[in-house]
Amino acid sequence: MHIEQLNALTIARLAVVDVDAALQDAAQSLSKPGIGLVVVCDGHGKAAGVLSKSDLVRHLTSPASPAPPACALMSSPVVSCGPRDDVHAVYKLMATRSLQNIPVIDAGAKPVGILDVRDAMKALFKQEEVQEQLLLNYVSGVGYR
Repeated sequence: MHIEQLNALTIARLAVVDVDAALQDAAQSLSKPGIGLVVVCDGHGKAAGVLSKSDLVRHLTSPASPAPPACALMSSPVVSCGPRDDVHAVYKLMATRSLQNIPVIDAGAKPVGILDVRDAMKALFKQEEVQEQLLLNYVSGVGYR
């Protein structure tokens, strides 16, 4: 199964801000339900970094300082996946790096979605259920459907 098969989920989670955007704009995007990561894009719409809720909390707990632009707090380089990447491989990458969300970036380096680890797990679980049913049907003589 490829990431692009989860387009409806990944597109719904996509939030983007410009590198020069105020931190308030990024925080506003992150406050929406289902949004856990904001992709920070350059003037050409290409992913330059990511900003998470944790990044904002770390900034807010530091001694009082003026609010920097989104690019000052973003994580870069971006750990990402592509639409044609295998969901299982991306899930393993997310688990290895302890990522809750990962941006889906197209061949032109533009963000097209955000994959949430729970969505990946649900998709993998559903895929395993289908495989299990096919195997059960085969073993019991029903054959493939």
